[in-house]
Amino acid sequence: MTFLRAFTARGRMLLCAGVLITAGALALGDRDLARVGVLVTVLPLLSALALLRAPRLVSHDRELTPARVPVGGDARVVIRVANTGSALPAGGLIVDDALPHTLGGPPRFALGRLRRGEQRELRYRVRSQVRGRFPIGPLTLTFDDPLRCARVRWRVGSGVALLVTPAVVALDGMPLGGSTGGTRGRVRAMSGAGEDDTLPREFRHGDDLRRVHWRSTARHGELMVRREEQRWREHSTVLLDVRASAHRGDGPGSSLETAISAAASIAAHLLAAGQELRLLTGATEVAAVGRADRVLDALALVRPAPSPALHGAVDRLRGSAASGRGMVVAVLGAVRAAEADALADVRGADGGPRVAVLCRGAAWSAPAALPRVRERLAAAGWSVIELDSVEQLASAWRALPSWAGRREAPR
Repeated sequence: MTFLRAFTARGRMLLCAGVLITAGALALGDRDLARVGVLVTVLPLLSALALLRAPRLVSHDRELTPARVPVGGDARVVIRVANTGSALPAGGLIVDDALPHTLGGPPRFALGRLRRGEQRELRYRVRSQVRGRFPIGPLTLTFDDPLRCARVRWRVGSGVALLVTPAVVALDGMPLGGSTGGTRGRVRAMSGAGEDDTLPREFRHGDDLRRVHWRSTARHGELMVRREEQRWREHSTVLLDVRASAHRGDGPGSSLETAISAAASIAAHLLAAGQELRLLTGATEVAAVGRADRVLDALALVRPAPSPALHGAVDRLRGSAASGRGMVVAVLGAVRAAEADALADVRGADGGPRVAVLCRGAAWSAPAALPRVRERLAAAGWSVIELDSVEQLASAWRALPSWAGRREAPR
């Protein structure tokens, strides 16, 4: 059945004509006409048999640069196709690459005749306005014989994946009184917490000789080393509301995409300021967020959650490990009154800063719902930012006062 599908309409017509001519010639006893009938029948058969072997003569490799891009960024795809056969050349070759509609229409390259040992390089670019992981490939090779009697399509390779991360805006400084921009952490002397923290201590096997404290060594009569210094970093927590019921819209302009980009921007800024970070997406926690690129990779794959209520996420936020001058940040969709009350009770470390980012385009139940939530959180000491799009985040962040979130509302 696969062999029959290799014939084009022209090939089927020639087959039928050849069989009819041959049968008629045999009935009439005309040998010359029978030879013509056999020739007409054999031509498409030979074309199909030659093409069935052609895909095995063609090799390819693929290169995607870069493999991860931000929303709106370009990636380059390079495909190298070569004829590795030692006998017949591949003729009438068409190359199609598989692409999701998000990355545009699938590209097609008509290579024509590919001689023995010849290699062609095919290039194109892809761009996505939507975050996520998108497959590119596999290739589909289409072979036509010179007479267009047969056509064979062959899918080869497994393709690659392009990761599109959320859009991020740069934020300036730490207006909430956290670590200053560019600070990668502080050194705090640890004392009174055990033998390792005394100054100095005895030399132990494996200690670096560069840490030997010679003055103490002379005084004690044995090798002594300097105490170990430990890096101390502040801890912040970012909560991202990904409830499907809390957001409105589809695609890049949806409130969910605005919230994800805002959370990504804030998380990247806090990490760049030297803070440890916990990232909560609803009632779950994103693991391994010690670097901004890992945060972006995780948020690139976030999907709306079916949970209708925010209370589970608020409970995790309340138990978060914010410390020092670390912040508690909640990036929210539409919030009900009871959920706003629960958020209002969340406290930062030592009365530390708390920031709520509210998306105006979310699924608010009424026009007055957003102002009520804003006033409730502000009365509890939260700094509130309202966004129509993530581009507004940078200016709103700069406008936050240095004392924001440090006042506790009366209980």
